Amino acid sequence: MTDEPVTDVQPQEPPRKSLTIGAVCKALSQEFPDISISKIRYLEDQKLLTPRRTPGGYRLYAQSDVSRLRTILRLQRDEFLPLRVIRQELAAGRAEDERPAPAGNPPPDAARPGAALRRLTFSIQDRGALYSLEDVVEETGAESRLVQELEDFGIVRGELRSGTRYYDETEREIVRAVTELARYGVAGRNLRVFKTSAEREAALLQQILAPSLRSRNPERRKEAIEALENLAAVASHLKHLLLVRDLRRIAK
Repeated sequence: MTDEPVTDVQPQEPPRKSLTIGAVCKALSQEFPDISISKIRYLEDQKLLTPRRTPGGYRLYAQSDVSRLRTILRLQRDEFLPLRVIRQELAAGRAEDERPAPAGNPPPDAARPGAALRRLTFSIQDRGALYSLEDVVEETGAESRLVQELEDFGIVRGELRSGTRYYDETEREIVRAVTELARYGVAGRNLRVFKTSAEREAALLQQILAPSLRSRNPERRKEAIEALENLAAVASHLKHLLLVRDLRRIAK
């Protein structure tokens, strides 16, 4: 009688427990402080996440869902990608642990004029999640009266829905930036210079791309929107450089 070879049997790791939307939000909050339940729901509405639903309608997120969400948030934060581009990246198999290509190996489209500056922190087309006044105050540390003051000066507008005013992600970040400026004594009326400057820049870019933006050809209009994002990023970078140059003169 011969002994059969003995093979080591590794115990299988038990499946990891699914998480509720609140647990997911808490788990990712350290890496992404501005994450919120409403933002996760918005990403689901945009078909970027498809968590399992219980018979009672509650969302349950598997670890693969959490990894996918982490990828989305990192692409937004680190690469400034709009959601439509993130959707393409995920469809192409972009994994959570992938990182942008090194500077010495630029992506194929990097040779396009302004490609490195094309990606805005917030997409022109995608407004992102909507936040109530309470959400904005809680996440930015602003006071309610400051938000009201910004509305009075036309800095933020919000959107009224069922008697409640909501603000998109861009307006939320405007409030956050103004809150920081307020610590240095910058009041709402002082922000008119920023508002006027932005309006003039927007008018200039609109003038440049007006024919394409009004086109009835969907493809041409899509290209015009991409060009608008590119121009906006380049203009923003130029304005930053001019500001740095002038501040150096002040600091002498």
